[in-house]
Amino acid sequence: MLVNIDTGKIIGLGEKRTEEALTEYLKHWGEEVLSQIEEVSIDLWIGYKNVAEKLMPQAQIVGDRFPVMKQVNNELDEARKEVKREAAKIKNKKNKENILAGIAKSKYALLKNEGDLVEKERKKLEEVYKVSPKLGEMHKLKEEFREVFEKNTEGNEGLFALSDWLKKAMAYFPKSCQTIRRWIDEITAYFDNRTTQGTVEGINNKLKVIKRRGYGFRNFKNFSLRCLLNWHFAS
Repeated sequence: MLVNIDTGKIIGLGEKRTEEALTEYLKHWGEEVLSQIEEVSIDLWIGYKNVAEKLMPQAQIVGDRFPVMKQVNNELDEARKEVKREAAKIKNKKNKENILAGIAKSKYALLKNEGDLVEKERKKLEEVYKVSPKLGEMHKLKEEFREVFEKNTEGNEGLFALSDWLKKAMAYFPKSCQTIRRWIDEITAYFDNRTTQGTVEGINNKLKVIKRRGYGFRNFKNFSLRCLLNWHFAS
């Protein structure tokens, strides 16, 4: 799916998610159009990056940070499960019950944005911090990662903040840190114009509705046309 970042409208849909198919699709736009594109926001898939660098070398490539945020949350949740498994092995009944009670039903208290927690969830988070310093530290780092991007940071300031986070987080979030290091240039390009794929996520949800109403649209061309009409000729 190709979306105009400025207007928030779909400008193209591809049937196949391959580097070759996307290259051929974009070539039809012509060099005159492609040479005027200034910024390309992509998911963290090497195929998208390769196509952008090949056909639009002048454009700045911005990597979507939200898949990394999801990965951070996944690692935090896996740690929560591990703490629960290890607690179940503790022989001291009182200690075991204390830890298990502290982390019971704590998933959403840990994963939700801290600013969105209700009072009950805040209390549960306090319990988690008391019984598991590791989960407490991981939660702090998760919130710090989000703040790196939500604070009014620009250019090098954002890069330095993210670099500091990586140093602290490597021992707790190895997979997420590896992803960030692999895509550091694209992820930190966000700080130049603060471009995200939030609009794309909203469009994806609308596309699912259109697909359901069309009972799956066995013909891709009909589905593509319906989607384009919906965005460009809707009242």
